[in-house]
Amino acid sequence: MRINLEKTLLNKITDLHTLKHRIAAWKFEGKKVVFTNGVFDLLHIGHITYMAKAAELGDKLIIGLNADSSVKRLKGDGRPINDQNNRAALLAALFFVDAVVVFEEDTPLNLITALLPDILVKGADYTIDNIVGAKEVIANGGEVKTIDFVDGYSSTSIIQRIRNQVT
Repeated sequence: MRINLEKTLLNKITDLHTLKHRIAAWKFEGKKVVFTNGVFDLLHIGHITYMAKAAELGDKLIIGLNADSSVKRLKGDGRPINDQNNRAALLAALFFVDAVVVFEEDTPLNLITALLPDILVKGADYTIDNIVGAKEVIANGGEVKTIDFVDGYSSTSIIQRIRNQVT
C-alpha cells in the first residue's frame, strides 16, 4: 500500500470555512461527527487512547488544536515544545482522525459553536457543566461525553521528566 503522506495531511488539516462544508456533507450522508480539542504537545499513549475512544463514538473525528499563541498563554513561555504545524501533522497522520483545525483562542467555544458537532468529547477530569461548548452542543440536539484518561501520562509530566534528566 502506497500512502501519499503530504496529500493526506493537507487534506485533513483544514480551516474553519472548509471544515463547515465537510461537516455539512458528512451530516447529509448520515455520519455522526465527534469533536474534541487540546494542545497535544508531545503525543503519547494517553492521547492516542483518548482520541481512539472518541473516534469510536461516531463516524468522523475532528480535532480542535490550540495554536502556539494559545498554548503559550495557557501553559507558559516554555510551551509548546512542538509547533502547531508539527502537532497538526502528527494528529492528521492518525488513521482515526478525519480533520484537524487550529484555533487561536484560549477555548474552542467559537469553533464548537460554528461546527456544532453531534458529540463533544473531553477528558473525565471535566464535568459536563464545565465543558466549554457543552451548552451549545446540547441545545443543538447533540451529546457531551467524557472519557477516562490513561493514568500516568501527560505532556507536562513527560516534559518535566526530560527537564529533570537534563539538569
